[in-house]
Amino acid sequence: MKQHILIIAALLFSLSSCGNSEATLQNETVFKKMETTNNSTNKMIDTLTIGGGCFWCVEAQLQQLNGVLTVTSGYAGGNSKNPTYKEVCTGLTGHAEVIQVTFDNSIISLDEMLSAFWQAHDPTQLNRQGNDVGTQYRSVIFYRNDEQKKIAEDNKKKLNDEKVYDKPVVTEISPLTTFYSGEEYHQNYYNQNASQGYCQFVIAPKLDKFKKVFKDKLKK
Repeated sequence: MKQHILIIAALLFSLSSCGNSEATLQNETVFKKMETTNNSTNKMIDTLTIGGGCFWCVEAQLQQLNGVLTVTSGYAGGNSKNPTYKEVCTGLTGHAEVIQVTFDNSIISLDEMLSAFWQAHDPTQLNRQGNDVGTQYRSVIFYRNDEQKKIAEDNKKKLNDEKVYDKPVVTEISPLTTFYSGEEYHQNYYNQNASQGYCQFVIAPKLDKFKKVFKDKLKK
């Protein structure tokens, strides 16, 4: 489905997956409350695996954050081994498009990473982001341990308790089994293809909004 959107992105911007306005931040105060201060001077590497629709869009946004070390686009949550992009796009593998982020949590905490994740897509849509429809585009957090599970569940509960969105947050929170790295051409997609129509008309506007919200958290 995304291949078709790429061809006509400029004409269908108002309907496109990553350009939809539903994910616009509605209550910045709540997101700021989620942020924690970590004054540790020791570099501590953590990993977060998340999905929020098109992985190109989420990748482009989270790459901007100070403390983020690597972002890898790939697949997780399904049953098939070593899935290809073509297979995942059918929706039959059970896998979701995800990004796997490594970050220094002496600079940016897991709470702050999740705050950015909620803003990077519309978490009130379970198996859809705009025109991208199917379980492969689901909103999901794949936790690696009990601490990640608790923090993710607490974040989700807080958003719903404080009614940050007009509709309930429905993001799936599941244990991570295996992460499969995506094909090379998916990696660092926006930075490698910024002149393409999909990047200009779909990803760029969403990236601009993200930078305004997290302007104090961006890489210099």
